[in-house]
Amino acid sequence: MKINYYSNILKNLIAGLVILFFSASCASFHEGGIVPSTGLNAANFNYVAQIDGSSTATYFLGLGGGITKSSLVGAAKRDMLNQYPLKANQALANVTVNFKNTFYFGIVMTRQCTVTAEVVEFYK
Repeated sequence: MKINYYSNILKNLIAGLVILFFSASCASFHEGGIVPSTGLNAANFNYVAQIDGSSTATYFLGLGGGITKSSLVGAAKRDMLNQYPLKANQALANVTVNFKNTFYFGIVMTRQCTVTAEVVEFYK
């Protein structure tokens, strides 16, 4: 009789811990903004493409990664320009920087930076 009693308590405890584990295991927060860029106040350009790049840092208990927000932005911009090198008379416009912080189990955090821009080409 006592074995069944403790067995049921143990089953309920394990089920509760599993539910708690999966319901509190991950959270994400987003932030971002538009950065002033190329002046587009005259009708002397065409939109050529929309491009993006990203970079990520991982932290354990708040330590690690070793990358500041500005370094993440720089790495994401380099990634973007490596994928689409600018040609003559081209410039970036409407540059947007977004951050996504994701927390796993409250002890691991990843910070992802995504830079998005439109490429414009100016007439000669």
